Amino acid sequence: MSLSGVRVAVTGASGFCGAAVARAAAAAGARVRCLGRRPGPVGRHVPWDAAHETPDLAGVDLVVHLAAAVGDPVPGRAAERVYRAVNVDGTARLIDAAGDRPLVWVSSASVYRPGGAGPVREDHPVDGQLTAYGRTKAAGERLALAAGAVVLRPRAVYGPGDPHLLPRLLAARRGRWLPVPGPDVLLSLTAVENLADACLAASAWPAGAYNVADDRPYSRDAVLRGVLAAIGSPARLAHLPASVATAAASLATGVARLTRRPPVLTRYAVDQLARGVVLDTGRARARGYRPSRSFDDYLARLGR
Repeated sequence: MSLSGVRVAVTGASGFCGAAVARAAAAAGARVRCLGRRPGPVGRHVPWDAAHETPDLAGVDLVVHLAAAVGDPVPGRAAERVYRAVNVDGTARLIDAAGDRPLVWVSSASVYRPGGAGPVREDHPVDGQLTAYGRTKAAGERLALAAGAVVLRPRAVYGPGDPHLLPRLLAARRGRWLPVPGPDVLLSLTAVENLADACLAASAWPAGAYNVADDRPYSRDAVLRGVLAAIGSPARLAHLPASVATAAASLATGVARLTRRPPVLTRYAVDQLARGVVLDTGRARARGYRPSRSFDDYLARLGR
């Protein structure tokens, strides 16, 4: 799509997803402003600390909000306060500054209640989250939806420069083995390029929530084996009972509370790998969303 001359503010543009959106907007002809503590890859940098300040959106035509506190922290009140300051209070300040400008607010499939069978639609319950991230993203998107924003819910975003999937995979290896909880499951993943395309297209969609993912779900084990092969790792998958992995996560979280360091394994991480989660993207497809990238594309580039 063409955004020639449109003044687009991208928050969190120095991050993995925000940088991809900023580059895509610039490639579409937009005049990009990158809001955040650090400059983005293109356009003009507008400093903004989402945890404390109201953003400067003067002269902006469209706002795409990706700034967020992310991760899987040690459970507790301290983490909740830190995450709420950015994901909820920062959202409130952004909404006030945006006024009646179109707003695309990037959420996460982490807002959905764990469990349930079949593809997850946008009307799936949004509660019972396992982390401060999930709880505060859900609270933030409630504010965005009430303000008339378009809310996108991707799952497990990956791609070039990914700071999550590949590093965590390498950190989880134990010698020649990669432990995985439970049997193989189907998972929805979202290429960062597909998310960026959706962010720009969504400015013309009706307000509401939309799932965003790749064209099809993937076999978890095939994804893991594909990454290991692409990076030349000799590790093999070692399937563990999910109950054993959950018990190990509880122990690791207890240790983390004592050491005040991030846990090496969490209940949330186990849940993300052990439970099949497939997003129903029919609502976005009805608006013309057509994902162009796949995990095979990522593996081809990873293996170069």
